[in-house]
Amino acid sequence: MKQIKVLAQFYVDLLVKLGIVRFSLLLALGLVALAILVQVGVTLVLHGEVRDVDIARSVAFGLLITPWAVYFLSVVVEQLEDSRQRLSKLVTKLEEMRSRDMQLNKQLQENITKLNQEIDERQKAEEARELAMEDLENEVYHREKAQLELAEQSALLRSFLDASPDLIYYRNEKNQFSGCNRAMSELVGKSEKELVGLTPWDVYNPELATKIAKTDQRVFDEDVSLTYEQWLEYPDGRKAVFELRKVPFYSRSGRRLGLMGFGRDITERKRYEEAQEKASRDKTSFISTISHELRTPLNGIVGLSRMLLESELTEDQRNYLRTIHISAITLGNIFNDIIDLDKSDRRRLELLPKPLDLPEFITEIGNISALMAEQKGLRFDLEQLTQLPKMIEVDGTRLRQVLWNLMGNATKFTKQGGVILSVSCEVEADQAHIQFEVEDSGIGIPAGELDNIFAMYYQVQQGDDNLHAVGTGIGLAVSRQLVQLMNGDITVSSEEGDGSTFTVNITVPILACNTVSAEEDEELPSVPQLGLNIFMVEDIELNVTVAKSLLESLGHHVTVAMRGDEALEMFDPEEYDLVLLDIQLPDMTGFEIAQTLRERYQYLPALVALTANVIKDKSEYLEQGMDEALSKPLSVKAITEVIQRLVLTCSLDDEQEEALPFSANSQDQMYEQLLDLEMLSSYVEIVGPKPVLDSIAMFEEMMPGYLEILDSNMMAKDQDGIKFEAHKIKGAAGSIGLKHIQQVAQMAQSPELPTWWENINDWVDEIKYGYQDDLKVLKAWLAQYEKQ
Repeated sequence: MKQIKVLAQFYVDLLVKLGIVRFSLLLALGLVALAILVQVGVTLVLHGEVRDVDIARSVAFGLLITPWAVYFLSVVVEQLEDSRQRLSKLVTKLEEMRSRDMQLNKQLQENITKLNQEIDERQKAEEARELAMEDLENEVYHREKAQLELAEQSALLRSFLDASPDLIYYRNEKNQFSGCNRAMSELVGKSEKELVGLTPWDVYNPELATKIAKTDQRVFDEDVSLTYEQWLEYPDGRKAVFELRKVPFYSRSGRRLGLMGFGRDITERKRYEEAQEKASRDKTSFISTISHELRTPLNGIVGLSRMLLESELTEDQRNYLRTIHISAITLGNIFNDIIDLDKSDRRRLELLPKPLDLPEFITEIGNISALMAEQKGLRFDLEQLTQLPKMIEVDGTRLRQVLWNLMGNATKFTKQGGVILSVSCEVEADQAHIQFEVEDSGIGIPAGELDNIFAMYYQVQQGDDNLHAVGTGIGLAVSRQLVQLMNGDITVSSEEGDGSTFTVNITVPILACNTVSAEEDEELPSVPQLGLNIFMVEDIELNVTVAKSLLESLGHHVTVAMRGDEALEMFDPEEYDLVLLDIQLPDMTGFEIAQTLRERYQYLPALVALTANVIKDKSEYLEQGMDEALSKPLSVKAITEVIQRLVLTCSLDDEQEEALPFSANSQDQMYEQLLDLEMLSSYVEIVGPKPVLDSIAMFEEMMPGYLEILDSNMMAKDQDGIKFEAHKIKGAAGSIGLKHIQQVAQMAQSPELPTWWENINDWVDEIKYGYQDDLKVLKAWLAQYEKQ
């Protein structure tokens, strides 16, 4: 069927292409040819040959059917053409319909696509909505959870705040309370709700409220935290001291909201501190009293042994007496260490280097060491390994204490054998590197204990020989501190059972051979004997005997009073040139006697305190009315220096002035150095001496206040405050001619000077402890000027 359609289509196309005439001719030819071909074929098959007539019949047959064929085909073609045209129209319509369908399909496809997109978008939107709902639900859940946790944390924080015994509160910048904890509510007697919105003036008394407002304002103005102590009162009348701290607080954006306040009750701590201070004072008083009681007989031993050493003795007696003398002095120094034991913890142990005859010092150590060894039946050897310098500068008392401590331990912990003290020295320029070694054959020290042997209160605990854990445990610790103060070191090497060796190394200055030692200087008074009348107040008979013997040996006359009331009754300032006052008397103190005498009399001889304690700072004595302070027992050197310095200003009659050891030139030099003589001379000539004395009295009245403020500024390291007070002192000193004090104050008020901070303490001390001596010189100059 498909082939027929193709063949028909071929004919139609050929007819259309050739036209009806040419197509007819072509068809006729084709039919004739076909007829001939068929006739020839049939004839050949039937007859075996082809005749012309057969061909003619074929041509005639072809020509005969050609018109009918052409007609038929024409009709067919025409009908086909009509059909084709109709079909073409139909095709066109179909094409149009197809085009419309395609457009419709395309539009439908687009609509479907849009619909699908819309569906997708709606699905996505739905999914997004579902996700949003999920997120919202999660957010709501987490927010509820966070709010719950926040509420729990707030409750926990509130519990913490309310459980805290410390005060906690906060105020806004209008000084209104914004909240507080339970402790604060209990203090002010108001609930937090009642307290909110109130100001300090609504809660506290006016004075306290003003102070609180000032501190609040300082926190706001300076934007700093502030801490101070304040007594506060509870509603029931109880009072407590609080350590208050105020700090500014801010919002997240950095805006200041107000301040937070914290207060810790430190009443118990204050009470404990006061109890500790009282215990410390009681301990100090107890140690001082015991030390004084023990030192009194020691002072007698020292003084009497010194006097006996000046008498005719055999060599053995002299050696024994020297040992007694040195032992008593050293024992007294040990008492001093007991008093200053707390100072050693604060590193306030001080050295007093003096000239020392080293060979003589070694001999003294050897003497006492030999006696100690002899008492235990031990051998003692003193070995000088190298040549030693004659004179060195060192604190002989402290060095002696160290060596005797080591020798004492060596003999204490040695049962048999002996002890060796060896000394060697290396000289380098003007410095001597001295090494002392104390070697014993005693019990030794376990290796595990060597690192702890110098610890305070430490004792070796091992051993069953009754030699371990003996003593106080402070000797080696104090010895190490003393050696370190000398810029030296102390080491130990030991094996248990084989003895120990302690080595001390120090470096000290070498002095010229003509430099006298402190002991030699004491024995040789450097001034002529003055024959003074001395009034002494002392309640210990032994001390009276020692001091009186020493003073009378110098040519002075001594009058003694044993009690304070007796002294006040006996004393006449016109009869005496010098007053020696013991500080501790049965009925009153030496300070009270001095105060009473100064209230009674306008002019007094010099008042000198006598004390059995170590004098580290004379300011306490000077501030309480004394002109000088001396330690007992009296030494020739110390009392001679006091007479040299104080009799000049305290004894103003001509006879005493002639007896003074200072020449006129030395007086003039001292006046020139300390006083503004030109200003004073012109001032006295114009107004007379009385206004000058009045100015001096006013200066004496003002200076303690100046110095108190200056001390507080020094403690606070307040440079401006120091400068301001020094400037006032400079002006006051200059107004009465105290040139030296004025010059020192000028330096103290000049912080731009190099190393000002390094020197300011010395300058302030020079003002504090020097102005009274300068005033005495000024008064002496005025008295001398009046006589001229």
